[in-house]
Amino acid sequence: MTVSGAYRPLADRLRPRVLDEYVGQSHLLGQGAPLRRALESGHPHSMILWGPPGTGKTTLARLVANGANAVFVGLSAVQAGIKDIRVVVEQARSLRGTRDTVLFLDEVHRFNKSQQDAFLPYVEDGTLIFIGATTENPSFEVNNALLSRARVYVLKSLTTEDLGRLLERALLDGEHGLGALNLQVDEAARGLLLAAADGDARRMLNLLETAADLSTAQGAVRRLDLDTMRAVIGSTYVRFDKEGENFYDQISALHKSVRGSDPDAALYWLCRMLAGGCDPLYVARRALRMASEDIGNADPRALTLALEACTVYERLGSPEGELAIAQAIVFMACAAKSNAVYAAFNAATEDATRLGSLEVPLHLRNAPTKLMKEIGYGKGYRYAHDEPGGYAAGERYFPDEMPDRRYYVPVPRGLEMKIGEALAARRARDAKAPDTNARDTTPRDSKARDTGKS
Repeated sequence: MTVSGAYRPLADRLRPRVLDEYVGQSHLLGQGAPLRRALESGHPHSMILWGPPGTGKTTLARLVANGANAVFVGLSAVQAGIKDIRVVVEQARSLRGTRDTVLFLDEVHRFNKSQQDAFLPYVEDGTLIFIGATTENPSFEVNNALLSRARVYVLKSLTTEDLGRLLERALLDGEHGLGALNLQVDEAARGLLLAAADGDARRMLNLLETAADLSTAQGAVRRLDLDTMRAVIGSTYVRFDKEGENFYDQISALHKSVRGSDPDAALYWLCRMLAGGCDPLYVARRALRMASEDIGNADPRALTLALEACTVYERLGSPEGELAIAQAIVFMACAAKSNAVYAAFNAATEDATRLGSLEVPLHLRNAPTKLMKEIGYGKGYRYAHDEPGGYAAGERYFPDEMPDRRYYVPVPRGLEMKIGEALAARRARDAKAPDTNARDTTPRDSKARDTGKS
């Protein structure tokens, strides 16, 4: 469609010009909400707009500038650099006292620390009103100094109702929308479009515009049916950023669903990630971590099944191999849970780091040479297999300078219940055994029996 001799996408033509045309974000722009009050007062402040694509961040920044009768300068952090910031600063300085300047920086998370620091002084002294837009968590991507000078507003994906209202406006608006086409969208096609938009207004309008070009003329109207909409949309679209926070949020949800023993929720998040294009082998590798961290010895089969799922996927690929991953995920969600090994490993790691290089006790050292035997290596070591029940009661294996530790505390679930009972029985035998700490470390008699066991 041509407007004034130049093509503009439908999403750009329908961009709201006043606040009442804005769709969504009622938690920020509803009557009495803080951001709405700031807009209506005409005294904007620096802010960071954080939210998924197509939720109105750029539009909101423009509305802020319009409401304050300020000059709006938009830059993309993907293309702009410090030189561009300096140009904007000089322009803002020349206007200061007559009009404010709003610097809108899209994808602000793409600017590094030095680039962000470049315009920080001008935000501080009021030369610029800074509005940044990002799809990434600003806590990780924006300098603390800049964060402290800009209020963060969190935008949400548009609801189906929000998108429905925007769709109606696009179909009825004859000046900026598709009203001149008299386009009739079948109910099934409408439902598919709203679902495929996935909360993204720009995506919905782009799909609608493409589908409108392929619609069928029927007299004075054009009809957009389900088959045409399917052809335009293609495969199901699910928002999934393989490097962004959304990725880690979803793998976190999957992990927590397995830990929480909810196989249905675990399957949902697995399928969400796969539908969004996540590498199935990545999920399979994460399943190995879940098996060790959250199930452990309560059901050691989980680790084996997770490892086998990796192997199956490597051999079969998609989609056949994905079923093996799903099998492992469901099994782990249903299995008994224990993080006892995980907690024990962390505690032992802390001690190993904190206590330094403590000597290995002589009785635990191997003695492959005559000299080593003569100075006491291995002297007094008790070979467990020669002891009653295969257990050397009272024997000590920690460094001599280190007190006994109990890192591993089995939980009363699954196989660890049996492990805990066995450990308790052994400790009871230890309590009754004679003290073996005071060992005779004098050199061995050359005629002493050497079993060769180590």
